[in-house]
Amino acid sequence: MVLNIPSLSFLTLIFLFSSPLAETIDFSYPAVFNFGDSNSDTGGLVAAGIGESLDPPNGQTYFHKPSGRFCDGRLIIDFLMDAMDLPFLNAYLDSVGTPTFQKGCNFAAAGSTILPATASSVSPFSFGIQVAQFFRFKARVLELLSKSKKPNKYLPLEGYFNQSLYMFDIGQNDLAGAFYSKTEDQVIASIPTILLEFEAGIKRLYDQGARRFWVHNTGPLGCLPQNIATFGKDPSKLDELGCVSSHNRAAKLFNLQLHALCRKLQGQFIDANITYVDVFSIKVNLIANYSRYGFEQPIMTCCGYGGAPLNYDIRISCGQTKTLNGSSVTAKGCNDTTEYVNWDGIHYTEAANQYVSSQILTGKYSDPPFSDKMPFLLKLKF
Repeated sequence: MVLNIPSLSFLTLIFLFSSPLAETIDFSYPAVFNFGDSNSDTGGLVAAGIGESLDPPNGQTYFHKPSGRFCDGRLIIDFLMDAMDLPFLNAYLDSVGTPTFQKGCNFAAAGSTILPATASSVSPFSFGIQVAQFFRFKARVLELLSKSKKPNKYLPLEGYFNQSLYMFDIGQNDLAGAFYSKTEDQVIASIPTILLEFEAGIKRLYDQGARRFWVHNTGPLGCLPQNIATFGKDPSKLDELGCVSSHNRAAKLFNLQLHALCRKLQGQFIDANITYVDVFSIKVNLIANYSRYGFEQPIMTCCGYGGAPLNYDIRISCGQTKTLNGSSVTAKGCNDTTEYVNWDGIHYTEAANQYVSSQILTGKYSDPPFSDKMPFLLKLKF
């Protein structure tokens, strides 16, 4: 099954804020600094050596081996970097063998939350820690550049830190993780506290000279096979798409408040660009209308164990072999990943990530939306 995306060599894109005080974004950035969780982790958590290893068939579609990404291939951020004609971001925690950080650095780590990590957290690299890592990175870069010009081809130039794009895709784990110990009302009540922590991090980056911010909202958590398997055993708890209603309600409320925060910050930081991207709507549309976009399985896991309807078992991760109920079983990959939206029960396939990124690049899901008043050609390499 071939993914039904128009074959385009170029897209005419430009970001223009509705506020006349805001600086126009032309998407021509010298570098990108990314903060987030597994949705944009390009190898951070695996390099840290504190989580489960990624085994084949992870990475099979594009990298042909596990690449530190929780996916069969590329992530949304990989496609966006490609669209900006920039190389894929290397993980801050994966410095050995990394060729360069000149065009940016990725501080995202799978399992990360906005709120400070706890003893039960998958990742200790919460948003505040990632921001602190960025400050360490910046200070070290400036120190090295002050001593010699030789690192120029490996490290970002001093001026890049004010001119670069700062991307954020985090918050999913704050909500999804909370449902294991809290009621829906309690999860929703925690959202303002989560976003206060996010706001504090954004302000710290702004105070250090960051001016161009790109914020993804969180996706439909209730449509992930892991959450359906755990919280959707009672059919009355599922919506018309077969997704867990409580999780999607929490995600929607989180996104409403995140959107309001982005607008508030844009009003405060009139010399900055803060772009809010509605990834939730793109993903819900994909799941609801999957066949229109060339997919055959909107929710069932591609790389998992257990068979239909979810092919997901929380006890065994993609690529692993374990003894379950006295038998040795393996969570294997499906025959054709382009037929599936979901890769491993939590993350999307490369084909789905490609579709989501193509929709992001239309500009229709952004606030402020893209404008054609100042065309800027971006080469896509799908």
